[in-house]
Amino acid sequence: MSGLELIASGIPGLDDLLEGGLVPGRMYLVRGSPGTGKTLLGMEFLSSGLAAGENVLFIHGEEAREDITANAAEIGIDLTDAEFLDLGPESDFFTGEQSYDLVNPQDVESNQFIDDIRDAIEDVDPDRVCIDPITQLRYVESTDYQFRKRLIALARFLKDRGTTVVATRTEYADTSTDDDIASLSDGIIELRRGENGRRISVPKHRGVGQKDSSHGLAMRAGGLEVYPSLVPENHSAQFDAEYVTSGVGELDSLLDGGIERGTATFVSGPTGVGKTTVCTQFLERAAEDGDNPIAYLFEESAETFAYRSENFDVPVTELRERGDLALEPMEPLDSSPEEFAQKVKSQVEARDSNVVLIDGVDGYKMSLRGDEQALVENLHALVRYLKNMGVTVLLVDEIDQVTGLPTPTSVNVSYVADNIIFLSYVELGGRLRRVMGVLKKRVGDFEHTLREFTISDDGIGIGEPLHGLQGVLNGAPERVDIEDTDFANGPRR
Repeated sequence: MSGLELIASGIPGLDDLLEGGLVPGRMYLVRGSPGTGKTLLGMEFLSSGLAAGENVLFIHGEEAREDITANAAEIGIDLTDAEFLDLGPESDFFTGEQSYDLVNPQDVESNQFIDDIRDAIEDVDPDRVCIDPITQLRYVESTDYQFRKRLIALARFLKDRGTTVVATRTEYADTSTDDDIASLSDGIIELRRGENGRRISVPKHRGVGQKDSSHGLAMRAGGLEVYPSLVPENHSAQFDAEYVTSGVGELDSLLDGGIERGTATFVSGPTGVGKTTVCTQFLERAAEDGDNPIAYLFEESAETFAYRSENFDVPVTELRERGDLALEPMEPLDSSPEEFAQKVKSQVEARDSNVVLIDGVDGYKMSLRGDEQALVENLHALVRYLKNMGVTVLLVDEIDQVTGLPTPTSVNVSYVADNIIFLSYVELGGRLRRVMGVLKKRVGDFEHTLREFTISDDGIGIGEPLHGLQGVLNGAPERVDIEDTDFANGPRR
């Protein structure tokens, strides 16, 4: 952590990536393809300065002042008190009541052009300057050498005055990223937009450091929002070694008493077998025990979840109305995995929640923006963070095959699972029946048997251990040396 004084960028999440904010008197390059939010970031930067009582200057050349202020107002940013320097052709040097004039740069010597900019900055005396885009200064220089020389002079001039600069540059496919502007900048902020949504990264922050890698970025009605990736190692809390139970005696017996707090449990199985229903039993008991559980629903609405749960004798609506249970439906393709992780983090901390359900892993991968590998990595980080904080995590995970268990989980996430409860169908005597068992329990013992279970209006009913079946996990069960038994004689709560 640097001992340098830092100022806010105007975007809290970006300050996190910058390890606290911007260093006054330095120049920052914001680069990205068209439409990635470079100008908007500059607006947020200037707005933050105005809120702090600073003088700010917007040097622009591609849009008129009226368009800039109107666009800013659309997202709630007020730049009416900012000073504007228009470098566009056939435009005034300053608009409004300012008296500076600027003729077309093509009609004057470059020395005079730079001198006019310098004089204007000395008159306004800004604490912050946004140059949008900085490449407009290239057009008045005859050579790359002369342009670099001018940039160095401008950077030193502004640094001597203590002026902080955010300069934008539009990147195209054939644009070199190892250029003079990047090398002279004290910090570089990269914005990207593609099939996997908007992304932001900070490859350089001289003397301060930065959070590396790519992070979530969203452009919303209120402006840019940055969502740093979770670093689980930075979070930890003390918690007691005790069980989270389901309230269903036979299910808890399978788990040798329940699920240890601060562990992650995958409930795996084919569609319709009852994975979410089993998890809801844990949510109900957690709500009754004061654990303030939260369920993140990727595959159904809160209303559908509540209606279906109540058909199985779990009073979800009542628990929600009491504030003992929170349901959070997730809209498809509405956010990045980092935004989701930050949402979970803030809600868990605000509610003091000790139990979280993610329903389910497939919905998570389909609903959030990002390639599958990045989504899985972010899910790993989120689960590790929650475990570090002592939160018990339940994840609903769908297996493609209706019978059998070819893999313990649908994606390469089994190593993050402390416990794996599997549900499956078996065909016996021409009838499809449900069975459950425990494949893994990292802490403590578990029952190494299968049990048949039923789901009815009265809830989950679990039978005695099945001692006469083999081949369930490979999808071809058969009885061995045991008489037929009547399983699951009604619900046992």
